[in-house]
Amino acid sequence: MIGRTSIQENYSRAVRRWLLAVAAMIFLTLVVGGATRLTESGLSIVEWKPVAGVLPPLAQADWQAEFTKYQAIPQYRERNSGMSLAEFKVIYWWEWSHRLLARATGAVFLVPFLIFLWRGRIPSNLRMRLWALFGAGAFLGAVGWWMVASGLAGRTSVSQYRLAFHLTLTCAIYAAVLWTAQQLVPRAPSGAPTRLRIAALVIAALVLVQIYLGALVAGLNAGLVYNTWPLIDGGLVPEASRLWFVTPAWRNLFENTLTVQFNHRMVAYALWLAAMFHLTDAWRARREMRGAVILAIMVTLQAALGVVTLLQKVPIPLALAHQMLAILVFTAAIVHAEWLTRRAEFQSGAI
Repeated sequence: MIGRTSIQENYSRAVRRWLLAVAAMIFLTLVVGGATRLTESGLSIVEWKPVAGVLPPLAQADWQAEFTKYQAIPQYRERNSGMSLAEFKVIYWWEWSHRLLARATGAVFLVPFLIFLWRGRIPSNLRMRLWALFGAGAFLGAVGWWMVASGLAGRTSVSQYRLAFHLTLTCAIYAAVLWTAQQLVPRAPSGAPTRLRIAALVIAALVLVQIYLGALVAGLNAGLVYNTWPLIDGGLVPEASRLWFVTPAWRNLFENTLTVQFNHRMVAYALWLAAMFHLTDAWRARREMRGAVILAIMVTLQAALGVVTLLQKVPIPLALAHQMLAILVFTAAIVHAEWLTRRAEFQSGAI
């Protein structure tokens, strides 16, 4: 007969696979979302229809009606005037695909979750966390429309504030799903020194901050200016009068293209140094070397790709690769941090 422990382990594996599938869906949504922004497709659908919007236009008249709605917003009038219906369909399909993936991700989370709950396969100590993740995902959908709405009147693109918040919240949910899935892997505590645990968490947090700053760069198209490296605006550190000319001063952090790009560079340097110091410390402690090596290599590759993308003035293939690698670096940082900071084996609770 199969013992109770074996049954619990099988249930945990099933729940973990489900959570990894959800994480993979979020990753794919992030990639398509990045392509949607890079192709400036995000404002092609000017209405939020969570249910009816699942179906795309099917008849020529439906396509023309959607195109007419798009022609009424500033982006079309000021940047895409004269666009043909065929060209509109291209950007429409990008945005529609992004929204469809987001809806599908919600379904991939909710339907198996309810089935697992019904069958009693979710540990009691995990239920509230998973409900909170579902709530965060629903809130993310509203935030997505809030972001799109910012570009429908008075602007030709979405607000960089809302874009950065939307992306960062998505990544935070992704991290929480991935972290939870990793906790369901049965293994002993890492036994790593406290400094290694803290460093791993700091690196993961720095990657998330860097993703936020990258979204500000993208929202302002700041990568299209100051396309030199290592100098920026003629120096390693720009003049203060150029970095802080917007008033009040805090707005420079979000609206000054020079300041935003400079901050993105500085955090990249800090992140690379942190990864190198962490690798050295892990080597000395003889703890979790593989994770530290992988993380250091990926951070280095991402930094190098960022420089090349900047010098080439952000062509779409390089920009999309840079965004994808950022999420992969974040994935590696989260997995590594969870592994190092585990102090006890996850208790699956009563099933």
